[in-house]
Amino acid sequence: MEQDVLPKAKYLLTTHGYERLREELEALQRKRGQVASNIRRAKSYGDLSENFEYHEARREQGFLEGRILELQTILPNAKVVTPQEVDTEQVGFGAVVRVRDLRLDEAWEICVVGPLEADPEDDRISYESPLGAALLGKRVGDVVEAEVPAGRVRYRIEAIRAYE
Repeated sequence: MEQDVLPKAKYLLTTHGYERLREELEALQRKRGQVASNIRRAKSYGDLSENFEYHEARREQGFLEGRILELQTILPNAKVVTPQEVDTEQVGFGAVVRVRDLRLDEAWEICVVGPLEADPEDDRISYESPLGAALLGKRVGDVVEAEVPAGRVRYRIEAIRAYE
C-alpha cells in the first residue's frame, strides 16, 4: 500500500463523513431522554429480574452510550480532509476514481475513504479494502487488479477527482 498518499492520523474523514458522524452524535444525544424514560416506565412494571421491557431498555441504553462515547472519541481526534487537500494526480484518501471494468466494459465511480465511512453499496470503499489498497498511488491510465469477494477484477483508471 502506498502510505504516502494517506494523511497521517488515527481517524481520517472526508468533510461529508465528519458531518454524518457529527449529526449521528447529535441525534443519539437527543435520544438519551427517550431511553431514560423507557427505563423508568419499565421499572414501574415491577420485578426487574423477569422484566423484559426493563432489560431491553437497559440494553438499548448500553448501545446508545457506547456509540456516543465512540463518536465523542473520534470526532475531536479526526483529521478532516477537505476536497482542496485531495491529490487528483494519484489515487489517495478522498479521491473519487472513475474506473472501467476491463471484462465487462462498464465504468463507474468509486470514492476512496477510511473504514469509518466506507459503504460499498454506495461506492465508498475503504483504503484498507483489497480494491482500495490496490488503487492507492495509481494514476489515470493505470490498470489495477484486486481480489474481491466476487473474484479477481481488473479496472483501468479513467479519471481522478476530489470527493465533494
